[in-house]
Amino acid sequence: MVRKRNTELADWMKERGLSAAALAELVNDALTDVTGHRGVVTERTVFRWLSGESRSPQGRQWQALEAVSGLPAADLGFVPRARPATPSAPEDSVLHRRTFISSATGAAVAVTAGTATTRPTVGHSDVERLCGLLRDLWVLDDQNGGGPVIEQRAVALAARTLSLQQHGSASQRVRSRLYAIAASFTASAMFAAIDARRLNEAQRYLEQAVTLAGLSGDGQVQHQTWRYAAMLAGQRGRYADSLAAAEACTCTRAHRADPLYASLTHSRIALSAASTGDRNRSLRAMERAHAAYERADLAEARPASVAFYTRGELHGLTGITHYRLGEPEKAEFHAHQCISDLRQDQHRNRAYYLSQAALAQVAQGDVEQAVATATRVIAPTGAETGRVPHLLGSFTAALNQAAPSATVTRHWNDRARTT
Repeated sequence: MVRKRNTELADWMKERGLSAAALAELVNDALTDVTGHRGVVTERTVFRWLSGESRSPQGRQWQALEAVSGLPAADLGFVPRARPATPSAPEDSVLHRRTFISSATGAAVAVTAGTATTRPTVGHSDVERLCGLLRDLWVLDDQNGGGPVIEQRAVALAARTLSLQQHGSASQRVRSRLYAIAASFTASAMFAAIDARRLNEAQRYLEQAVTLAGLSGDGQVQHQTWRYAAMLAGQRGRYADSLAAAEACTCTRAHRADPLYASLTHSRIALSAASTGDRNRSLRAMERAHAAYERADLAEARPASVAFYTRGELHGLTGITHYRLGEPEKAEFHAHQCISDLRQDQHRNRAYYLSQAALAQVAQGDVEQAVATATRVIAPTGAETGRVPHLLGSFTAALNQAAPSATVTRHWNDRARTT
């Protein structure tokens, strides 16, 4: 028998940006709802589906695929397994009915032969479950930084949320929240890509997140999306665009209603303005960021996406602003203020701001101390996101320019090459 590639499944995965590993993860989540036990679908299983080697998944995998996609499995290129004939069975027997579980809602949906498929009802409990998964992603990012694992997980969960949006029955409020959650998952994928310096992928996520955030009408999600857009534009060297994205945060309801979000807005404007060389505007914005932070009620309930923004983080962003303005002494002071305020589990941020402190020290000519600081980044932090190695590369270049013949520079270069 000639094997035929499953182009329907491949096209569906490509449309949603899902890798084989991400689809396997989603199917296993759905199997947990179906059976009460996590599934054992692997990346290899998905490759077999795609290649046509396996065109008839097991019954529970079939159900999980329909729950994940919101489509009949036949529309994904699969062929039902032949069922043996059975003795007389009642009209409503299992042979004439199949029940599958929505992977995101856990709600059973009965489909009777010869009738239209019932649309699953999506409610607030389902939204809260998705919010819990979103919080888990943010915690992982806050501790260790972004990367391919978080990026793919976020993409898969965004697709899962949008499948509920398209195929479920829900109130207008629930639909708005689903758009907001899908936007947040997509923005999380975008931030993970930014953190790993996968900038082209991040740009693609940005375009999706802006659309979804606009449909949600959620000011906090819109604020999150625009500040990530400012970061992305800055990394791409498009500083005018970075400033425009930061200014877009001022138009969100979150900025107008909450001083903490306003502080975030102004700190992002300060960074972007410093990159454009507008010193006065940058310093004014940073003053506003500190003043707004003092007005904020830190006990107020907010999304986990802003839990990173502590007084220490504000010091860190202030330090970067001063570094960009050519004030390394102030930059180092604020970097140390930030580092002392970080939690022990914030490995990525510790590595990032130690790298910023080392850059500020070498800019002051204190190369011995700068190398000692940078060495702390390589050894114990455990952060391997793209932004940190990129900063260390900038540090190496600055060190070799400041003290090309120094023994400490030679030792650093040897260490950097081996690690």
